[in-house]
Amino acid sequence: MANTEEGTRVAGVWLAIASILLAGALVGHGPIHPDMGRQMGVITDGPVRWAIIHWVSAVALSLFVLTGLIVLAARSRLTEAWWTLSAWGVLTVGALWTMTTAVAEATVVSAAAAAGDTATFEAWWAFSEGKANGFMFLALAVALIAGNEAQTAHRATPVWASYIAVVAGIGAFLGWPLGMWLGVTLGSFIWVVASLVMSLWTLWFGLGLARTVTGLRPHNG
Repeated sequence: MANTEEGTRVAGVWLAIASILLAGALVGHGPIHPDMGRQMGVITDGPVRWAIIHWVSAVALSLFVLTGLIVLAARSRLTEAWWTLSAWGVLTVGALWTMTTAVAEATVVSAAAAAGDTATFEAWWAFSEGKANGFMFLALAVALIAGNEAQTAHRATPVWASYIAVVAGIGAFLGWPLGMWLGVTLGSFIWVVASLVMSLWTLWFGLGLARTVTGLRPHNG
C-alpha cells in the first residue's frame, strides 16, 4: 500500500509539472495553418521562438511518459479496470510518439524554415505531422481517465471538472484530424483550445493526486 500511495503521489507531481509546461507551449503554439507554405512562413518569422516552444513541449511530453510509466507500475485505483489500465498505456505511448514530433520541430523543421530550405522542411514536416497523430490518442486517453475519475468515490477533482475534461479530450481528439487531415482551419483552433482545457484539468488532477495521498481530503462533489 505504501508503494502504491507513493507512486500515485509522485505521478501526480510529474503530471502537474507536465501539464503546466504543455499548457504554456499550447498558448505559444497556436493553431496550425492548413497550408504548408503559410505554416512555413509562420515558423520562418520566428524560428527561435518555434524551437523554444517545441523544446518545452518535448519536456512536457517526456514527463507525461514518465507519469504514465509510474502510474502503470504503481497498481493503484487509477488502473483497476482493463480500460483504465489501457488508457494509461495509450497515454504513455501517445506522449512518446508526439515527443519525437516536438524534437523534430525544435531542430530540423525550425532550421529548415529559417534557411528557406523548402524540400527539407516539407519532408520533416510530413514526419512531424505523422508522429504528432499520437497526440490524438493521448487526448482520447485523457478523456477516458477523466471519465473514470468522475465516477470514482475518492476523486481528485470535482465531477463537473472531470466531465469538462472528457469533452475537451474528445474535442482535441477530433480537432486534430479536422485541421491536419481535412484542412479545416476551425479544426486546428478546436484542437488548441480543447488541448489547453485538457491540460488545465490534468494539472488539477495531478495536484489532486499528490494531495489526496498525503492526508488531505479528496473531492467528493
